[in-house]
Amino acid sequence: MKYNKKDIFTISNFVSILRMLLVLPTAFFLSKINEVDSYRIIVIMFFAGAYLTDLLDGFLARKFNQITEFGKIIDPLADKVFVTIIVFQLYWMDAIPEYYFWIIVLRDLVIFIGGIFVSNIIGKVLPSNLLGKITVASIAVFLLAVVSGLEETTWIYSFFKITSIFLSFASVIGYAIRAYENIKWVKENA
Repeated sequence: MKYNKKDIFTISNFVSILRMLLVLPTAFFLSKINEVDSYRIIVIMFFAGAYLTDLLDGFLARKFNQITEFGKIIDPLADKVFVTIIVFQLYWMDAIPEYYFWIIVLRDLVIFIGGIFVSNIIGKVLPSNLLGKITVASIAVFLLAVVSGLEETTWIYSFFKITSIFLSFASVIGYAIRAYENIKWVKENA
């Protein structure tokens, strides 16, 4: 797909790119939270900033009629970059189980590669859907619980972890169904 500058250089896409850049200081402070406990608050603030940019980019795209194919790629990609780097950092710090790391990374990889495959067939990008957004939010809540120092033995920790794992699998299945339906529609109407 080709994009013109007008579709790339929008305020909403800039906000999505800002979210990707927020991962750098977030990962830095996260790597130091065991040394400087007050960094937890800074990391939580960066999480909040990333979440606000996620809300803001979609709002701005709709408000200023800047919904573009490039924006449909960069917004979920920003989510995936942020989440994947934070998950990797927490795994590296032994703060999350290895299986959780692989579930999240493979989910994002399958959806990203699947998205490229599907968009090449149907000629457009499948936009994020509600299930995908809820899944990313549930992963973020679990990661926030980990960063906050919530003990693994608490029921709320387990609830957040299990919910995000369940939704991760459900979102991959949901994406596969949407991809199949869109490919089928394109082939039937070609």
